Amino acid sequence: MRKIIAATFVSLDGVMQAPGGPEEDPVGGFQFGGWTFHYFDEVAGAAINELFSKPFALLLGRRTYDIFAAYWPYQKDPIGDAFNPATKYVATHRPDSLTWQNTQSLGPDIVARLKELKREDGPDLLIQGSGNLIQTLLANGLIDEIRLMIFPLLLGKGKRLFGDSAMPAAFKLTKSQTSSTGVIMATYERAGDIQVGSFATQEPSAAELERRRNWK
Repeated sequence: MRKIIAATFVSLDGVMQAPGGPEEDPVGGFQFGGWTFHYFDEVAGAAINELFSKPFALLLGRRTYDIFAAYWPYQKDPIGDAFNPATKYVATHRPDSLTWQNTQSLGPDIVARLKELKREDGPDLLIQGSGNLIQTLLANGLIDEIRLMIFPLLLGKGKRLFGDSAMPAAFKLTKSQTSSTGVIMATYERAGDIQVGSFATQEPSAAELERRRNWK
């Protein structure tokens, strides 16, 4: 069974928009494109190399596909060498315009198609960018692993990794590192349902019971 892995650059306040450069995605007037550039060191670079060291298929939203398809086919470097031959699955309403090699549409029912792909044999499905698609996957509980590179800055406005529609789930931290520039690299794997408890050790007071009634 294949896993869906979301690997994302994110700011402290959860913004994931346009980490690579000023012209990458200025939608909504975003002014900080390229915000990851000055934070990369050997540790962060090694984490990126590790991510792409195993076979994978790319899972992309249409906007990220357009960004990648206009850039990576024209690059000759290790990432381009990994991306270009990989199978690309794209969420799109315009399947006829997918021109990057080895690309196919996910079709009209994205969730159903991804459930089929997860049941098949093959390399894991790696999400890059694709914030809108990630929201759909989170809402349907389809992401098995989240790999975050958390950068020490606040961006204020921009497209965010987590919205309000994610299906509640527990994750466990399976790996973590910190770069010399303060980037935290953390891998989380799905770990079942959320377990709740209480730190209260005594019977609630009358004031507490009244508060509960008023907050219903």
